[in-house]
Amino acid sequence: MKSNKRPDVVKGLVHQKLGGEGDPLSEVFQRALRRPRIFKNREVMRSDYVPDRLPHRDEHIRRLGEILAPALSLSRPSNVFIYGKTGTGKTAVVRYVFKRFEEVAEKENLPLAFAYVNCRISGTEYKALSELCGAIGVRVPFTGLSKAEVYNRLRRGLREKGLLLVACFDEVDALVKSYGDNLLYELTRINEGMEGGGLSLVGTSNDLHFKDYLDPRVLSSLSEEELVFHPYTAMELVDILSERAELAFHDGAVPQNVINLCAALAAAEHGDARRAIDLLRVAAEVAERNGDERVEERHVRIAQSIIERGRVFEALSTLPLHSKLVLTSLLLLTKNGVNDPISGMIYQTYREVCGLIGVEPLTDRRVST
Repeated sequence: MKSNKRPDVVKGLVHQKLGGEGDPLSEVFQRALRRPRIFKNREVMRSDYVPDRLPHRDEHIRRLGEILAPALSLSRPSNVFIYGKTGTGKTAVVRYVFKRFEEVAEKENLPLAFAYVNCRISGTEYKALSELCGAIGVRVPFTGLSKAEVYNRLRRGLREKGLLLVACFDEVDALVKSYGDNLLYELTRINEGMEGGGLSLVGTSNDLHFKDYLDPRVLSSLSEEELVFHPYTAMELVDILSERAELAFHDGAVPQNVINLCAALAAAEHGDARRAIDLLRVAAEVAERNGDERVEERHVRIAQSIIERGRVFEALSTLPLHSKLVLTSLLLLTKNGVNDPISGMIYQTYREVCGLIGVEPLTDRRVST
């Protein structure tokens, strides 16, 4: 059937769809194509990027490597727990060491597997267990199985495949604070009576008081070895940013004074390398959007305010489930005119909220901690 629209009208519609007049993205595309290029490799500034070198963490890399080294002779390494504030390099070191071990295992054809589980993102014990299963090639549906069945599939898979699995539970405190330490207890006991295969755990936490949440039996099993990561100094952060900047940006796009400012601001917040990298990345994005040829200190100040707003949202959105429910209870009480609620009132409201959404409430002691 022929179109009743006049040819010039049809042409105009096509023009709009491709980004012509009237398209809100047309100007965005044109600016992006014309603006100076600041980034050379944007991926280098992403949080999940693992560099080939980690400045000022050689000793931590060596120590973790020594702890895990028995795996290369197919002996189960000790479980290890890593403490340190956010941005002190815990995740980067673990992923770097795992990557290097994987390369050796593949070259030597060793029955080793490595798994990295971000407990804050996984969110549930079921998801964490299913990720471990996925690392050894055992399929688990998204839902539909009991936690006990997923655990049994993991144990059976390790035994039947004869695999030694080294698994990192990053930010494991997020999981424990929501669900208790029963899963950790089960995983630290998974090797009992197993012939062939096995599991070693690497746990990390930003909470230096995380031990207080663990049953003594879990703590003794999980913390067979411990590593503590100290905050970076301002000069160490300058080294880290300088290496990243060389890989990420075109020559001359990021002057030294910008790197120094990002390092100083991050050093003031307990030496957070992730914060420093984010500051530089967002500052570069601000400069790029403005059409500027290089990053300046004013861009860093703008980036600082952008990140601050994002941190509040992230802090709330990544809280464990029961922490969110407690905050919801406080909000409900405040909206009902209770401006200074006592702990018993908060806990009772929390229990009611749990009941409304079908969640088993924690004890008042667990909630208060």
